[in-house]
Amino acid sequence: MNRRQIGRMGEEKAADYLAKRGYQILERNYRCRLGEIDLIAKDGRYLVFIEVKYRTNGGCGDPAEAVDFKKQNKIYQTARYYLYRHGYSENQPCRFDVAAVYGNGSIRYVTHAFGW
Repeated sequence: MNRRQIGRMGEEKAADYLAKRGYQILERNYRCRLGEIDLIAKDGRYLVFIEVKYRTNGGCGDPAEAVDFKKQNKIYQTARYYLYRHGYSENQPCRFDVAAVYGNGSIRYVTHAFGW
């Protein structure tokens, strides 16, 4: 598999994981001129923007650590655009989470991984 296929597989695992926990998946691979968000979901009253990171093993570090400040800022800007384009109020509660997917099938999910 190439990197894109592996990434999609990780995103599918994360989406399944979230759906089983009651999240409503609204978007997958949302793209605009500002960037991309892997998953967008509803969790209760929260609109959740989720970055998915996949690693075959822990040899390259924790996948969640790959979501650095630059990536967080890009996700934040893309999320603001998404809110605007979809008519959400500026009072809409939002959250930024990270799904760390491992090659053995396990997932470590970090809620409120970063914020605005």
